[in-house]
Amino acid sequence: MSLQRAYRLLAVFYTLLLLIGVIALLAGGGTAIALVHLVVGGMGVVGLWGYFLGRGFMGPRMWRPLAGVLAVGAVVQLVVLLSISLDGITLTWMLTSAVFAALLAVLLYRYGDRDQAHWATPEELEAGRRLETLLEGQPRLAAQKREDGREDTAQVVKSGSEYRASVTRRRDGQQETFEERFHHPATLVFFLEKFTDLSVEDFNRTDPA
Repeated sequence: MSLQRAYRLLAVFYTLLLLIGVIALLAGGGTAIALVHLVVGGMGVVGLWGYFLGRGFMGPRMWRPLAGVLAVGAVVQLVVLLSISLDGITLTWMLTSAVFAALLAVLLYRYGDRDQAHWATPEELEAGRRLETLLEGQPRLAAQKREDGREDTAQVVKSGSEYRASVTRRRDGQQETFEERFHHPATLVFFLEKFTDLSVEDFNRTDPA
C-alpha cells in the first residue's frame, strides 16, 4: 500500500468517525459537549482532506490555531478522564474525541505550514518555477530596486532543497535587514512580494554586489 493511499484511508476513517458521531447525536446518544466536538471535528476533517489531497482550504492561518485547540482539548479530556468518575456515554465520547483530536492536531499543524505548494496562487507557482530556472547552476541571485525614496535589496541562495532569502529594506532613512528560509520557491516569491517591492523579474544572473 502506498503512503498516499494510506493517508486517504485515514481521511476516510476520520470522516466515517465523524458521521457516526453525527448519527449518534441525532439518535439522542450524545451530550451537549458532543456537539462542540463534532463542529470542531468537522472543521478538522476538512483540513485533513485538504492536507492529503494537496489543496488549500480556508487559508493557512486558521489551521495551526485549530491544531492548538485540538491538542489542548485532548489533554484536558484525558486529565478529566483520569480524575473524575463519568457515566458510560460521556466517558465514551470524551475518550473517542481525545484520541480523535491528538493525531488530527499533528496533521493540521503540518497542514497549516505556509511553506507548501497548496497555499500558493497559480501566479506564485509560475514565478517560483521561473526562479528555480534562474537558480540552476547559479549559487546566488541578487536584485535591487529603488523607487520613491525606498530601496529594497535581496539575495537568494539555494542550498540543497532549501531556499534562503536575505533582505535589506530602507525606508525614510531607516534600514532593516532580515533573513528567511523556505522549502518551496513559490513561498519565497510570496515572501518577496509581501515584504519588498521585488519580483522574480528583478533578478538576473549578475550579482550587483
